[in-house]
Amino acid sequence: MQSDGKVVDGSLLGDANGVEPAPGRGKDSGKWQKPRFSRKALMKCCLVKWIITSTQPQDKDDSSDSDLELSTVRHQPEGLDQLQAQTKFTRKELQSLYRGFKNECPSGLVDEETFKTIYSQFFPQGDATTYAHFLFNAFDIDRNGSIRFEDFVIGLSVLLRGSVTEKLNWAFNLYDINKDGYITKEEMLAIMQSIYDMMGRYTYPCVRDEAPSEHVDKFFQKMDKNRDGVVTIEEFIETCQKDENIMNSMQLFENVI
Repeated sequence: MQSDGKVVDGSLLGDANGVEPAPGRGKDSGKWQKPRFSRKALMKCCLVKWIITSTQPQDKDDSSDSDLELSTVRHQPEGLDQLQAQTKFTRKELQSLYRGFKNECPSGLVDEETFKTIYSQFFPQGDATTYAHFLFNAFDIDRNGSIRFEDFVIGLSVLLRGSVTEKLNWAFNLYDINKDGYITKEEMLAIMQSIYDMMGRYTYPCVRDEAPSEHVDKFFQKMDKNRDGVVTIEEFIETCQKDENIMNSMQLFENVI
């Protein structure tokens, strides 16, 4: 099944952002390799597509966008040069992202309801409310109920172009719902279930109701090395990097960003 350009298989696994394996190489053969993100792959990201598609045609020489200046917003973003140094986006990409962000969020801030609206539009066949809530909390670094443009693009940069370790750190933050530095089985199940709920009942082949719980039981047993009932960041990263199956499965969240 495809959901707005995203290929979804029965286990909800797959290559990050729909990147196809190289010719002659199956998805499950060989060692896991970091995918290379083209502009096409970048545009499969829901959050990128949301703001890019809102961009209205403008003059090429737009000094206000180039300098990331907007006098009418409540929140003034940092300079373009500083954001370029903090992310792996080009100057042109940052300008495009900011134009769309500015059009959709004139206040300079995005709230949780906006995230819920975005994901309900991209995944209309399911219920995206809970997943959007968890994802928003992962982006909301300051825990103040709103996301600044800077935090938004820094998070996207990690997810789309970060190193394996950077992505795993971000994923740990997503699964650590209460932000206490540990992941419990209940937290992992809550995230996994929210993704299945968002994908809906129309995946092919059909996803069984027990699938989220079975996935979590399998992953958690491997990650919780000292059997203390919680997974630390060290256990999480070490296990993911050593286990190809988990590594591929942990890319799940990249397909629904």
